[in-house]
Amino acid sequence: MCFLLFALRADARYPLIVAANRDEFHHRATAPAAFWPDSDNMLLAGRDLIAGGTWLGIHRNGRIAALTNLPGDNNPARPSRGSLVSEFLQNSVSGLDYCEHLRSTADRYNGFNLVFGDTDALYYVSNRVRIGEPLLQSGIHGLSNDALNTPWPKVVDGKARLQVMLDSSAELRTQQLFDLVATRGPTHSESTDPAHHGAAIRASAFIIGEQYGTRSSTVLMVDAQRTVRFEERSFDRHGHCTNTERYRFILTE
Repeated sequence: MCFLLFALRADARYPLIVAANRDEFHHRATAPAAFWPDSDNMLLAGRDLIAGGTWLGIHRNGRIAALTNLPGDNNPARPSRGSLVSEFLQNSVSGLDYCEHLRSTADRYNGFNLVFGDTDALYYVSNRVRIGEPLLQSGIHGLSNDALNTPWPKVVDGKARLQVMLDSSAELRTQQLFDLVATRGPTHSESTDPAHHGAAIRASAFIIGEQYGTRSSTVLMVDAQRTVRFEERSFDRHGHCTNTERYRFILTE
C-alpha cells in the first residue's frame, strides 16, 4: 500500500476512520478482502497470494494494522513485509509489546512503515525512518512512501480535506472517503521508486500504470457503537473498478 489517511479519535462519532490505497504490480496474485478461514474468520483483509500476508486488515476484536513500503533496498530474500500486518492482527501481544518486538526484528525486512493497534491506541514504527515516541496522538494523519505526515502534496491535501469532512455536521459517507484517495495524475513509469517519479507520485494518490499501479482502495470506519464498516474496491491497470467487497459487523468485547 502506498497511501494511507486515518483519523484517530478526531471525531466523537467515529473513533477510527481509514482511507487507503494499495499500489502493487498487476501480475501479483491477490485475493479480495474477506474473513480469513485460517483465523477462524476473525481477521478481515485482502491477501497477497504469493507471500500470504496483507497490507491492511482488522480483527473482530478491534486490532488493526496497515503497511506502506519504503523505497531503496528491495532484497527478495528477506521475509515479506505483509507478514507484519497479519502477525500483529492474529496475535494477542499489546501494541506496546509489539513495538518492543520490532526493535529486534524490523531490520530483517525491506523498508516499511507500520501503523498498528486499536481504536484506543495506535502505534507507528518504521525500520528506515528515525521516529520518536511510537504512540500516536489523536488527530488526522497521512502516510505514503516516506515518514508519517511527511508533507507530500497528496498527504497535505488528503488530511485537509478529511478535516473539512469531520468539521461538517453532515453524515460521513464511504464515497467521500474513497474520493480522498482517488486523485489521479498522469500515467506513471514502471519504476516503483518515488525518486524516479518526482512530483507526480507525491501528488497523485491513485496511480495508473501498465505494469504497476493502484490495485485497491479501502475505507474502514469504526463508530462510537463499535460498528465497523469496511469496503474494498479493486481496480485494473486502467483504473477501472472490477470488484467491490462490503462488510459490516460489531467488534467483540
